[in-house]
Order: sequence, then C-alpha cells, then structure tokens
Amino acid sequence: MQAEQLDIREHLRRHPPFSLLSDDWLNTLASRVEVAYFRAGSTILQAGDPIEDLHYIRSGGVEIYRHEGELYNRLGEGEIFGQLGLLMKGMVRFPARALEDTLIYFIPGDLFRALFDQVGSFATFVEIEDRTRLRQATANEGSRNELMTTRVGRLITRAPVTVSERADIRTAAAIMTEQNVSSVLVVPESGDEGDPRTTGGAMAGIITDRDLRRRVVAQGLPYDTPVRDIMSSDVVTVQDDQYLFEALLIMLRENVHHLPVMHRLKPIGLIDLSDIISHETQNSLFVVRNIFHQQSVEALQALVPEVKASFVRMVNEDANSHMVGSAMATIGRSFKQHLLQLGEQKLGPPPVPYCFLALGSMARDEQYLRTDQDNALVLDDSFVPAEHDAYFEALAHFVCDGLATVGYTYCKGDIMATNPTWRQPLHVWQHYFTDWIRRPSAQSLLNSSIFFDLDGVHGDTHMADQLQALIADEASKTPGFLGCLARNAQNRTPPLGFFKDFVVEKSGRHRNSINLKRRGTAPLVDVIRVHALASGSRAQNSFRRLEDTVAAGFLTAQAASDLRDALEFISLVRIRHQARDIEAGREPVNNIDPEQLSSFERRNLKDAFQVLSNAQRFLKFRYRPQSTR
Repeated sequence: MQAEQLDIREHLRRHPPFSLLSDDWLNTLASRVEVAYFRAGSTILQAGDPIEDLHYIRSGGVEIYRHEGELYNRLGEGEIFGQLGLLMKGMVRFPARALEDTLIYFIPGDLFRALFDQVGSFATFVEIEDRTRLRQATANEGSRNELMTTRVGRLITRAPVTVSERADIRTAAAIMTEQNVSSVLVVPESGDEGDPRTTGGAMAGIITDRDLRRRVVAQGLPYDTPVRDIMSSDVVTVQDDQYLFEALLIMLRENVHHLPVMHRLKPIGLIDLSDIISHETQNSLFVVRNIFHQQSVEALQALVPEVKASFVRMVNEDANSHMVGSAMATIGRSFKQHLLQLGEQKLGPPPVPYCFLALGSMARDEQYLRTDQDNALVLDDSFVPAEHDAYFEALAHFVCDGLATVGYTYCKGDIMATNPTWRQPLHVWQHYFTDWIRRPSAQSLLNSSIFFDLDGVHGDTHMADQLQALIADEASKTPGFLGCLARNAQNRTPPLGFFKDFVVEKSGRHRNSINLKRRGTAPLVDVIRVHALASGSRAQNSFRRLEDTVAAGFLTAQAASDLRDALEFISLVRIRHQARDIEAGREPVNNIDPEQLSSFERRNLKDAFQVLSNAQRFLKFRYRPQSTR
C-alpha cells in the first residue's frame, strides 16, 4: 500500500463510523478514495443535484444548509455528509459549502452501500439524524446503580395496613402487631365530615412505632385515646413512579423513616428506610444525615470533602444529571436548613414567621459543585422593620457566612438575604413580582430570570407556594412580558463555529475553552423557563417544566424531547469533567478545553448546541416582546 493510502487509512481509523471497521474494510476504502480541494466559500453540494459519493472532511470546515437557505449544521475534521442523499434517491438533500479551505475524501457510493448493508454499526451511525443520535447518546448514559434505576413502586409487596381515625390506640397497636408492621395509615371513615377523600385526599394521617413510644407511653396516655389525637396528619408521601434515590432524599430532608407510596391520589403501600437501604450499594447520599448531626459551622465545614466525594461517586456510578442535580440540591438545602436551625439557637426564636428561599439551580434541583449562593427571606406581613429587622439581618449574615464557609461562595450580584432589598414581607415580594411582570425593564427581566426559580427551604414554606402561584398566574396572562423574557433568553448563544465546531473564550483565565454553563445549560434553562411560564406551570425543575409545557400544548412532544436530551447531555459532560477535576485534585470548573473532549462528546455536544440554537430561533416567532423601560 502506498504512503498516501496509508495516510488515508489511518486518518479514517481515528473517526467514527470508520473507527468501527476492520482493517480489510479500511484498506479497501483507502485504495478507492478520491481527494478534492475546495476554497473557502465555494459550493460543495447543490440541492437537487445527483450525489454519487459519501463526503469525508480530511481538513477544514463545512456548513450544511436547509433548502430554504437556513444554516442547519457545521462540520469539521473527521465528519461525514451526503449520507442522507445517498440513502434517499441519490439526490443531494442538504446543500454544502466550504466554511474555510477544505480537503474532502470522496468515498464511492457502491462502497458506502456495501458498508451500510453489511456492517450494522456503520449503518446505525449514518442513518440516524442529529437529534435522534443525541437521544440515543443520552439513553445510553443509564445508571448501573439500582438506587437510581428502581422505581419506588417495585418495593410494594402488600397493600397498606390501615386503621380508622375513630379507633383507639390499643386497636392500632394490636393491628400493627398482628400484621407485623411498624406503621399504619389512619383513614377517615366514609361519610365523616371533612373526609379527605371528598376533596382529593386519601388518608388522614400515619402512626408509627415511634409515635406510640413518644406520644403514648412516654406521655402516659390512656389506651382508649383516639388515634386521631396522636397521629401525624401532615403526611410526607412519595409517588410510585419516583426513583428510590428520590425517596431516600425525601426521608433525609424531612427526617422521616416511613413514606406512604401514592399512585395518583391514593396510597398503595408504605416503605421505610430499611427497604431503601437494602437497595443501596454505597451510602453516597447519607452526607445529608451527617449535616443535621453537626452542632457548629466548623463541624459543617469538615463535611465538605464528603460532599465532593458524594458527587464523584454518583457520577462514577453513571447517575444522570437529574439524579446528581437533585442530590446536590438536597445537600445544599440541608446546609441551609441546619444553619438556620443553628442561627435560631444562637439568636433565639424568630419574632415573626419567615420563609428562607433558595433561588436558581438549587430551587430547580439542578445544582452541581461549581456554584454560588442565591437566596432571600420572605417575612410575614406582621413584620415591623424597626422592631424585627435586626434579628433577621443577623440571621441572614449567620446563614450566608456559614454557606460561604461550606463552599457556596457569596453571590457577586448580592442576591442574598443579607441585602435588605431581598429581605422583605410577603406583600412586598408580591408587589416586586407583579411589577416585574406588568412593567418589564432590563433590570426586572434579569431579576425575573433569577427569582422566578424559587423554593422554600425552611420556615413557613407556604409563603413560597403563594409566590410560585402568583408568578404562574401573572406571567401566563401577560404576553408582553413573555416576549421580553424570550428576547433575553436569546442573548447567550451556543458556542458553534470554532475548532471545526466550537467557539471558545478569546481571553482571560479560561482562554481557548467553552463554558458549558454560560453557553449551554443556562440558556437552555432560560428557554424552558419562558415556555413554562407561558403555560402556567408551577414546576421549578426544568425537566418537570417541559412535561407541563407539553401537557398544556405550548410545545410538541418532539420539541420537548429535543430540549430534554440537549440539557441532559450538556449537563452530563459538565458534571463528568467536574468529577475528573476533583479526582485530579483540581477545583471543579464549568469550562472545558475542546481538545479534551472525546469524539463522542464533540459530536453529541454539537447536536445539543444545535438544538439550543433552533430553540432560541423559535422563541422569536412564538413570543413578541414589548418595549422595556
């Protein structure tokens, strides 16, 4: 074999789908390849022309267009085009133009068809269009950990044991003993006034062994006391289609050991902590429990290595981005909750009720390691600044300083409860949000993109629920605001165009890298938020918002799937590179050098960024902005 053919063969060998081929196939290809050179700006393929060869980019870059002239894709070294035309009547489907001086290998059509017919892996690669390939990429990133792949419903082996709320505690204890269970659901009798089943509920409460010990025996209550007097009525539940890891997080976050399992609005069984532990292979999430056992900020700081180790273990166990994001957000909430508990121990009980808000990625359950703190305080409307604000200012500083100590850096934009602007009574927050929506300005749109992802993590969380309801109601009926928010969501464009496919940072500390948060996940979250607010969704998590948006008819199932897959894949690349940073002893960052990406990551990241680009263009047509102040 001549030196030129050896060079062709070895170059093909480095790039899929040719990297999947045997030496015999590669030798055959190298012997029949023809080479052509195209100057920058010249046409390579014209729509509707006959096509006889598969095109392989040896060097340079190529832009692919749709029939109407819209840019469809950018390709670089080692990538192919023309396959769809060869598969569909031998006519060029997408025109192509050289983005820069480009060298192309022409692979004869008969060889292409032979490979397609005889080599399954080759056929699978070339017949799948970009978004389908991206979906396969995310589908193949499944977890091997049973905790992260097993649905809660699979643990249910019997119907829940129940007792009437009119029964006495002796009867309840006898039933629990007879059925050999450590908890029993308390159900209202049919026809009872206020029966929860008549208003969408399905149970009145729950009694556990611990309740009988603490509330009956320790208090010396008579055994004929009605169970309704000792039951826990504010029952924490889990849905049967949630994963075991989510059930574990709920138990740890709410400090409960038993969870009724719901199918829609009805309980179908109960699980306890021992059920979940039997499925746990590594206790990577028990750092949450350790947080609540600490009695000082210094002790909490000592848990930071455990948080990083938990993150790395989840990534190495192939958890998907939603699982990692939920777990890390739960850890972050737990730090906030316990710091608030410690703060109240130090300062005394709060003078009026309050709700501490998590904002941004923590509120969305999409938090990773490289993050700052965004938070706020909602105070009861009985709040009197002169009498009460000194307490809440001190509490805010205690918590925010504590969060900085355990790794959540101070917000550079001062979006923290230490800022008196973000430490206000409920009615002021309601005025803020209503004004931002009805009279959008550049600053209020920025505020909206931060504060409209909110979650109550401690205190009277019903105040957070009220704010979520107000946002969903006001935004969905204010198209001018949605248009302005949509325009803002187009500001951060995906990094397509350099390094044959990516645009990189031109200067600074992260020169020659791409920021997967600022140019990837963040603009995707912005796009999804606009659709969610338009549909009236109260969900905070981006994946849940997509479900609501499809259900409301604001996005097709296909469009939502594209956005879901793009967000999932970019997030996966981001968290895996952060895990590698930690294992190498480096501080995790959001920036990645494209040269460190595998060909698999490059190809599918480009697909994901193209989905983002298309989604941003769609916003222009879907929502019309009004002028801002």
